[in-house]
Amino acid sequence: MKTTKILYWVFNGLFAFVMFGSAIPDVMSSPDAVKGIHNGLGYPLYFVPFIGVAKILGAIVILVPGFPRLKEWAYAGLSFDLIAATYSLYSIPHPEGPWYFMLIFIALAAAAYIYYHKKLALTAKA
Repeated sequence: MKTTKILYWVFNGLFAFVMFGSAIPDVMSSPDAVKGIHNGLGYPLYFVPFIGVAKILGAIVILVPGFPRLKEWAYAGLSFDLIAATYSLYSIPHPEGPWYFMLIFIALAAAAYIYYHKKLALTAKA
């Protein structure tokens, strides 16, 4: 039980850190975020801060205790963001970098979600 809880907090803490860290430049509409999302991928300018706010809210929700239904939506939304970002990087003609490094973050999201459900199963037994 203790190992599951430790791994839950490690994976969820890392996942929230990654998503929150990637959201800050988006919310601030930094030149790098605009260059990557708008100029590089072709998304509209209003999408940049919108996706940043969504990632911040999702990162907060997965760390706050309770709210199981909201957590499911947060995991889904953050996973959709990662999958869409991966596909977008894969689809552009000349990406600045390889798209497959995104698989690391998708694996982190999967581990966080799996350990969330393992922790739920443990607390349901207790």
